[in-house]
Amino acid sequence: MTLDQATIDKLAEHVEDAELNRQEIVKITDDYPDMDWEDAYAIQYAIRARKEARGTRIAGLKMGLTSRAKMKQMGVEQPVYGFLTDYGACPEGGEIDASRFIHPRVEAEVAVVTNKTLRGPGCHIGAVLAAIDIVLPAVEIIDSRYKDFRFDLKSVVADNTSAAGYVVGGRSARPIDLDLPTLGVVMEKNGEIVELGAGAAVLGHPAASVAMLANMMAARGEEIPAGTFIMTGGITAAVGVAAGDNINVRYQDLGSLGFRFV
Repeated sequence: MTLDQATIDKLAEHVEDAELNRQEIVKITDDYPDMDWEDAYAIQYAIRARKEARGTRIAGLKMGLTSRAKMKQMGVEQPVYGFLTDYGACPEGGEIDASRFIHPRVEAEVAVVTNKTLRGPGCHIGAVLAAIDIVLPAVEIIDSRYKDFRFDLKSVVADNTSAAGYVVGGRSARPIDLDLPTLGVVMEKNGEIVELGAGAAVLGHPAASVAMLANMMAARGEEIPAGTFIMTGGITAAVGVAAGDNINVRYQDLGSLGFRFV
C-alpha cells in the first residue's frame, strides 16, 4: 500500500461524490500514479463504509473483467470485484431514468444466490455449485465515473468496478438443472440483436467466477456469507444505452427480462 488513510478517505469521498452527483472526474491514477491494487481496494471499501454509515444496504457482490481474453489484453491475471447497493436495483419490465447515470452501458450476466458460506483460499467450482441455491438471469448497468471513459483498472477498482445498477428477472433454476457453460444469451436493443454469448465466456464457467471471488476475498480475511447475491460477470460485451432505448435479453432455460431507459 502506498497511500495513507487520510488520502484513501479523501479519494473515497471524491470518487463517491462523482457517482452520487453524476459528475465526471479524471482517473485518480493521474494524480497518484504509484497507487497499487491494495490502495484501489482500500478506496472501494472506504466508499462502501461511507454508504453503510448513511444507511445504504449492501445488496450483493459483483465480479468484473471475467473474460480471459480481456484479462490478457489488459495485462492482469485475475478479475476484479465490487459491491452492489440496494438503490442500484432497477425494475424488470419497468422504466429506468437514464439521467441517473453518466454514460451507462449494459451487459448480460448470470447471477446466483448462495445458501452456504464460501471460504478461500482453495475454493473451487465444486464447492461453489454445492453452495448455490438458485441461478438467476440478470443485467448489470455499468457507469464509469471517469471523464471520456478514460481509465485504468486500479482507478476502476477504486470506483467500485463501475457498478451503477442491475436488473433481475426471468425465472430461477437450480444449478443442477442447468448447463451453465453452454447457457446461451441473446441481447436485443430496440428489437435488434446486438450481443450473443454463453456462460463459458465467464472464466469458462460462471461458478469459477464465484470461486475466484471467494479466494480473492480470503486474501483480505473475508468470506462470502450464505444468502449472498452475486453477479458473476459479463457474458456479453457492454452495450451503450441512452434514453429511449429498449433492452430485452433472452436466456436459455431462464426466460427473458426487459426494461426501457427514459
